[in-house]
Amino acid sequence: MNEQNDEAQSYALMVLAGLVVLVIGGVLALAIFSTQRARPPLKVAAPTGAAAAAMASADAPEPDARVYFETGSDALSNEAQAALASAADAARADGSKSLLISGFHDASGDAAQNAELAKQRALAVRHALEANGVTPDRLVLDKPALTTGGADAREARRVDVRLR
Repeated sequence: MNEQNDEAQSYALMVLAGLVVLVIGGVLALAIFSTQRARPPLKVAAPTGAAAAAMASADAPEPDARVYFETGSDALSNEAQAALASAADAARADGSKSLLISGFHDASGDAAQNAELAKQRALAVRHALEANGVTPDRLVLDKPALTTGGADAREARRVDVRLR
């Protein structure tokens, strides 16, 4: 009789262990499912070089303004000021959106100096947009981005402005 009790207890413990495993598995599955549903979309680093050029032509929208600069300069040309005036008009027309300002530089020369120049160019664009009536709280500066490759050297001396 003692042997039957031991078998019954072993069976009961295995069933209980199986139920515990099922409950834990269900709780984990629910946690994973609910976390994935509530999680914001994953941000992927922007590709550079040839991959960026291919993607830009395929599905990426063109910036609302693209401003090019002379080598070593953060001065805005008349053409750049006209493009920024147009972007400011679009921003004022849609008060719910902000403008993302992204400066670019290349890898030649001193990296820190290039990043600083890209930042100064982005700040010049920001000031021009403010002068055109866009409030500072709607202007978002993006970290200067490194460009690699590309056929046009001007691409490394630019600032893009996107309405978002």
